Amino acid sequence: MSERHSAMDRRRAQEFEAFVAGAAGRLLHAATLLTAEQPGANPHARRLLTGALARTYADWDRLRGEDPYDRTRQELAARFARSAWRWSKVRGGMLGRLTPQERLILVLRLYEGVAEEQTAALIGLPVERVRAICARAIGIMRSAPPAPPLPRVEAAS
Repeated sequence: MSERHSAMDRRRAQEFEAFVAGAAGRLLHAATLLTAEQPGANPHARRLLTGALARTYADWDRLRGEDPYDRTRQELAARFARSAWRWSKVRGGMLGRLTPQERLILVLRLYEGVAEEQTAALIGLPVERVRAICARAIGIMRSAPPAPPLPRVEAAS
């Protein structure tokens, strides 16, 4: 019986490794957008993704036809939302001008292509609120970034 369990464990690990090989790059990019880190320096995004992947692996045998990418994306979004207070002061990255909630909605809607209804259900907001936040985030991203402050010039005496 232990040989059978060992073979099942190997098969499970191989299936999960194949999933990670195909999906990890896109999921890491989504996590990096969420945390507003630079693509080459994204330890928080990597930690978020590692936790989401660990949860997916733990539930692997119970997925039963459910899309593992969708499950991992949901877990990634939930982990980000639960820790959003950590990301409120983060500035940088492509979406650094947005609040954590705006980043989450924009990434789910535009980068991941999740429907408004699904996004609303995932984060617990009404569809109309998700629509409004997404429109505001798009407006912010389309506007010119704020100009850096000009250096102060002291008058010569």
